[in-house]
Amino acid sequence: MQDSYQIAFVGFGEAAMAFVKGWREHGELSLRAFDVKTQNPDTAIASAKREDYATHLVGGEDSLSTALKGASVVFSLVTADQAHAAARATAPHMERGSLFLDCNSCAPGTKRRSAKCIENAGGRYVDVAVMSPVYPKLHKTPLLISGPHTKAAMAVFDYLQMSAKVMDGDVGRASSVKMVRSIMMKGLEALFAECVLAGRQAGVDKEVLASLDVTYPGFNFTDRASYSFERMTAHGKRRAEEMKEVALTIEELGLPNDMAHAIVNWQSRIGNLGMTAGEDNYQKRADALLARFNKNTGKMETEE
Repeated sequence: MQDSYQIAFVGFGEAAMAFVKGWREHGELSLRAFDVKTQNPDTAIASAKREDYATHLVGGEDSLSTALKGASVVFSLVTADQAHAAARATAPHMERGSLFLDCNSCAPGTKRRSAKCIENAGGRYVDVAVMSPVYPKLHKTPLLISGPHTKAAMAVFDYLQMSAKVMDGDVGRASSVKMVRSIMMKGLEALFAECVLAGRQAGVDKEVLASLDVTYPGFNFTDRASYSFERMTAHGKRRAEEMKEVALTIEELGLPNDMAHAIVNWQSRIGNLGMTAGEDNYQKRADALLARFNKNTGKMETEE
């Protein structure tokens, strides 16, 4: 793979590292990145992020302006709650005409506000929706893109051998698919948590899951329960921030968003525990969560 694009990352977490890992299998690229974790007063956190740069052969920069200097393509991959702030911070330092690929899980309204910042600074904003977990597909993870610069963006994605699909429409169109889909995907995880924890506490979890398997044959509720606990334990905090954007999406559409807010509560409740998922067994994972349940307040205990 020849290096005809200068690529920079704003945020260098799981998704960015997965993309880079996939690209490296096909050749060398010159990459730069800036992640706010390197400015964390906790030296362990800052050092760990610098190790991520070194492991993935990415030039980690100490400032956003340095990371963006000369970049023709910018991937924004931060947490949902920081996506618009990242766009605002990036705008003054972007090269004119450079592509800003906003891959964050945000409401269409948030994406449109970010697009305005980037376009006013002379950049070209692209709404990118990441449509599945980045593992195991890495850079082949399916993407939807929308907005006025999709043709230029597709040239980049094709060059990087990524799996992007254009969705006709303005900025926010691709993200609408991601946001509305998340009601079901993250909602299923929350439903599993409430249903299985209640069943386990009542001593009827096996019977409940067996009954559901009869009603919905082939869904495999037992395996899905274990997987849902793993996802929420590992990514609940991030999912909760995404679901806040989902709630905003529904509000922008003029509809009630009660379910989205409930999903926020469950995702954050489990994600904030700071636990590891442990063995791939739904009962053991449920028991570990129940062990942290405060019987007096009816709330999950969280680590400070």
